[in-house]
Amino acid sequence: MRRLPTAVPAAATLVAGFAVAQVTGVRPLGGAVLVAGAAACAWRARDAGPVRVGGVLLVAAGCFVASHVLARETALGPWPSVAVAAAALGGATWLLVDRR
Repeated sequence: MRRLPTAVPAAATLVAGFAVAQVTGVRPLGGAVLVAGAAACAWRARDAGPVRVGGVLLVAAGCFVASHVLARETALGPWPSVAVAAAALGGATWLLVDRR
């Protein structure tokens, strides 16, 4: 069986973090989900090397910020903004750590 690409849980982490924050109303809890997911993805991708894993973490932080900006400054709204950011993170993760 092929291993699930790290891009999938990386993208899902953004969605899950936002969902937890929305459902519970506790934004720090959503942040905790993001941190836990980022740590798990960094561990999964460790064979790609510290530079690539660090790059993915920087992209993830940028996507997190971008989702907030998109939701606030465009007509997209929160969920579509998170979906766009998650797709961008998934693509970047695949390029940086999953592609061989």
